[in-house]
Amino acid sequence: MRPRLVAVGVLGLAVSLLSALPLRADTSGKVKVFILAGQSNMEGKAKMSLLEYQAGQPETRAFFKHLKKDGTWAVRDDAWINFLNRRGNLTVGFGSPKCIGPELEFGNAVADHFQEQVLIIKTAWGGKSLGRDFRPPSSGLPSNEKLKQILRQTNERNKKRKRPQITLDDVKDMYGKYYRLMTEEISTTLAELKTRFPQYKGQGYEIAGFVWFQGWNDMFDSDFRANYGKHMANFIHNVRKDLNAPDLPFVIGQMGQNGPDAGDNMQTIKDAQASTETIGEFKGNVKVVRTDVFWDRKAAVLVKNWRDHIDEWNEVGSDYGYHYLGSAITFSKIGRAFGQAMLELMGVKK
Repeated sequence: MRPRLVAVGVLGLAVSLLSALPLRADTSGKVKVFILAGQSNMEGKAKMSLLEYQAGQPETRAFFKHLKKDGTWAVRDDAWINFLNRRGNLTVGFGSPKCIGPELEFGNAVADHFQEQVLIIKTAWGGKSLGRDFRPPSSGLPSNEKLKQILRQTNERNKKRKRPQITLDDVKDMYGKYYRLMTEEISTTLAELKTRFPQYKGQGYEIAGFVWFQGWNDMFDSDFRANYGKHMANFIHNVRKDLNAPDLPFVIGQMGQNGPDAGDNMQTIKDAQASTETIGEFKGNVKVVRTDVFWDRKAAVLVKNWRDHIDEWNEVGSDYGYHYLGSAITFSKIGRAFGQAMLELMGVKK
């Protein structure tokens, strides 16, 4: 499929203009829906200012060439994206504010291969764990003793910080809160498809794939580390059940901050993530994608003393190491790899 790209300078204007134009996508087939979920790196932390700079440099211009048309950012009308309270045709800027994330190149990768309309529903929030925040229903709650211990510790901290005391029910509600918000956002977006995307022709939709990119916050809790693999398997089971998609292709972005130099805690999470695709029932329908191979070594060299060479830093990085240095190249390569892995799971031939 040849994507329809329209050059624009303002995202809101682009969405408005494109809503008046006929879709290039084949509306006789169902919209292919892809879910992208996780924490801050799924939100996306590569600043637009860095992307803009690198898209114009001789050594990196070719890498980003497809993202521009007539000197401005291109917009696809055959791929839509909904990221919480933001939505529109796929283009730059759907990461954290003024940033891009994996969604951009993932969307380009999958939309290039389908005649049907593509919809990306991204549900991501920074600083969230799988062991607590995204905890799947079938993982259950920790023991009452553990919950009471957390209650005591939390209220002790709240007292010192002059914050309100919480209850045991409040503690219980923390577990799985963002799993519930995720599923609610997915169902609401699909129920409001025509409202959120006026170009939708009522052709129906199919949930085609799920991408998970998370892990950082689980490193700092021994229980979360030890049980990450169990929670991950339960997460896949529950997502497939809740979305009524028992064979849903599932891509897991393996942690890769610091490149190959992972500490013990990170390695524990990485090993748990990698093991998921080897589970018998997940073979052939779950794929783990390494992200450490996309670590930006040029940015890594400068990050420790970036304030001492700010001009050089602004040419390669835009955030801290736990956000993959805010490297536009890294986030783009990760997104492409997610898209390619998804297509492989779906049996799409390159």
